[in-house]
Amino acid sequence: MSLALYGHPFSSYTQKVLIALYENAIPFEFRCIGPETPEHAAEWLRRWPLHKFPLLVDGDRNVAETSIIIEYLQLAHPGPASLVPADPAAALEVRFLDRFFDLHVMYWVQHAVNGALTGDDAKRREGLALATEKLELAYAWLDAQLGGRAWATGPEFTMADCAAAPALFYADWTHPISASYRVLRAYRARLLARPSFARAVEDARVFRPLFPLGAPDRD
Repeated sequence: MSLALYGHPFSSYTQKVLIALYENAIPFEFRCIGPETPEHAAEWLRRWPLHKFPLLVDGDRNVAETSIIIEYLQLAHPGPASLVPADPAAALEVRFLDRFFDLHVMYWVQHAVNGALTGDDAKRREGLALATEKLELAYAWLDAQLGGRAWATGPEFTMADCAAAPALFYADWTHPISASYRVLRAYRARLLARPSFARAVEDARVFRPLFPLGAPDRD
């Protein structure tokens, strides 16, 4: 049975898994969750009632959580690109940066988005202010950390980059990365040029009006 991925093209975490699938040209069926496809939403919730996507379905197996999905794909559907190194020490660094992008970049983007979604101007301002503070800390650390590296952990594209691409994409929309962070800005540009992520960005372009903080006219 072919793989199926439940998610939404504009979702950062869905994009994270899509990048991994595209990197290894793994065949799969994308089942978009939205008002036009109630049957997909019903099946998704039956399989994973915690209301979180993406969800990967492989036969009778349901695989949730993006990092686990990517590691599962490497085990069950390996391809030419190894997104988690075999070497334990190298793999640990990939997993650390994967968590960094999810927890210290994308988390704060979502915090700002959630504040805007309330429709309350005060909560919008408070959410954006805290997100700006936290993202600025993350930007400064990343700009120093990524010096001399093509990708998050070195010369090879890994799971950490799958996490970084959508996280930095939306983070820069939320709190623009300053020109003083030249290393980080150049890394984000390389991610945008990567064919796997460029494809995910293009497929989601039509949904940009949904971004509650206002999508900039770029990227």
